[in-house]
Amino acid sequence: MSGWRKLGVIAGGGELPVVLAEHLAATQRPYFVARLAYMASPALDQHPGETFNLGAMGARMDALRDAGCDAVVLLGQVARPDLKTLELDDMARAMLPAILAAMQQGDDALLRAVLAEHERAGFRVIGPDEAMRDLLAPAGAWGAVAPSDAQMADIKQAAKVAAATGALDIGQGVVVCDGLVLAVEAQEGTDAMLRRVAELPLTLRGTPQSRRGVLAKRPKPIQERRVDLPTIGIRTIEGVAAAGLAGLAIEAQGALAVRRADMIAAANRAGVFIYGFTRDEVGGA
Repeated sequence: MSGWRKLGVIAGGGELPVVLAEHLAATQRPYFVARLAYMASPALDQHPGETFNLGAMGARMDALRDAGCDAVVLLGQVARPDLKTLELDDMARAMLPAILAAMQQGDDALLRAVLAEHERAGFRVIGPDEAMRDLLAPAGAWGAVAPSDAQMADIKQAAKVAAATGALDIGQGVVVCDGLVLAVEAQEGTDAMLRRVAELPLTLRGTPQSRRGVLAKRPKPIQERRVDLPTIGIRTIEGVAAAGLAGLAIEAQGALAVRRADMIAAANRAGVFIYGFTRDEVGGA
């Protein structure tokens, strides 16, 4: 049994908040969705909750408290705000010095500052995997295709590079083909990175007819694991396939998989693998 009575879902963009809300509804767990305006999926409109502008921190927390929420989860895609145009309520303005200081230190520091403000307001902050254990990526090959020895070598190299760039708070994803680093994810996100890979010369990457190379994603070593764990879904599989890569590798228990069965079906159709690697498999990095 979880340590919370009613969960507040602070929902940004993407499918992950939708999947969690559907899970909470199906399992009859009390919840309230605080949708971020212009970001949250319209599919969340059918769930109990309200919509708030990003800068309405006080109104959002008051609504969560009035709804009886004792815990919150923050998930979904949220772009870095332009503070010059963001409309801030009184609570958000009071938070501004801490947020500004954190923004200068990188994304992880910013997320930690946001979490701290929710804890200061009396909420327990949990990770989405605590509310829905099935979201965490399992170890091993998920579908009909498994990585070859050569592809495992690419996975190890990509995981090593991802650990190094993650320690610098740069990104969570790396593409490696035949030992050569083709791309490192930064602020553009995984989908845009994969589109860049798809435009590289064919001498550097594979094709849908002759697949080579892997995308590896893993948490940053400095990461606050309750927010912003690497998230993968069908769109990730489609990007991997379109870039001519052989597959996707994620750190087991270190990534969130959205609609896993659908992902496996898409990977099988495309002839690419999904593989959950352990730290031991990649040399403990």
